[in-house]
Amino acid sequence: MNRLQAIRPFGQRIWLDNLSRDLLRSGELSRWIDEDGIAGVTSNPAIFHKAIRDDVRYVSALQALKALPDLDAEQRYEQLVIPDIQAACDLLEPQYRASQGDDGYVSLEVSPALAHDAEGTVDAARRLWTAIDRPNAMIKIPATAAGVTALATLIREGINVNVTLLFSRTQVEATWAAYEAGLAARLADGQALGRVRSVASFFLSRIDSLLDPQLPEALRGKAAVALARDVYAAWQARLDSPLWARLRQAGAQPQWLLWASTGTKNPAYSDVLYVESLIGGQTVNTVPDATLLAFRDHGEAAATLAADPAGARAVLAAVAAAGVDLEAVGERLQVDGLKLFDDAFAALLALTA
Repeated sequence: MNRLQAIRPFGQRIWLDNLSRDLLRSGELSRWIDEDGIAGVTSNPAIFHKAIRDDVRYVSALQALKALPDLDAEQRYEQLVIPDIQAACDLLEPQYRASQGDDGYVSLEVSPALAHDAEGTVDAARRLWTAIDRPNAMIKIPATAAGVTALATLIREGINVNVTLLFSRTQVEATWAAYEAGLAARLADGQALGRVRSVASFFLSRIDSLLDPQLPEALRGKAAVALARDVYAAWQARLDSPLWARLRQAGAQPQWLLWASTGTKNPAYSDVLYVESLIGGQTVNTVPDATLLAFRDHGEAAATLAADPAGARAVLAAVAAAGVDLEAVGERLQVDGLKLFDDAFAALLALTA
């Protein structure tokens, strides 16, 4: 069996953290779906900035959009990339149908400028959802306070959401609560729950990159995996609640955890560290091209995510004993992540201006 395909029996899906017209029209994405079992695609402003900057397939379409005087830079960007999102959705639509909505999603992010504007996020998500017009689309929003508020509204309306820039257990728990509130409100509205989906994107390598210089050598490269395992254990416990029993009976599906930022940044660590260490049921790992190719070459699939909960707790206790406040780290990383997305989006709009 293909090494990437070998992950699926453990209940995890592999998504690709990349999208471009070249990937679509060259047939590469289709091959990865067929041969490697890729079950979804994520995008962000940095991914589309690189695609539009480097892929000549965008040139003529962008020139035509720039000739339309009534469009601003953001509208040109959206009209340029929404066909790519639709095409990827269409490639993955057979998986979406066959899995009854568990697989086959493609994410497009709202403007980072709306990170602290709940109403603006909701309006943008509605607009993008309508424009994409695919049931297996996901609208990506950040896990800020405003984003979490928007999440509950969007889930109530039946819009699939990828909640991004999660770095701490508190941030994830707020996301879970909003997802549950949205489902409960939708149920009270008399609406079906079965086709509403959401993922909570928890970022990994950025945690270790920030913490490693502050930690003793024995803990370096371990904090992110330990934190992810702790979050997963809390997620499993939450699904045993009376609220979830009621929602599940009404057809609701849990908000799956998605492991993001899984490209290893420290060359001293395995290039498949954030894949091999976090394989478990009802989770997604979204990988950049290089990590996908590395795992296909030498990755080992095994049930690792829930294998050593005591060990994860011990690592987190040692990190705390070293003077690290993981909640404060999460807040800082989210702020930093928003800044990176802001910068990427500004550079992106400079291309479409």
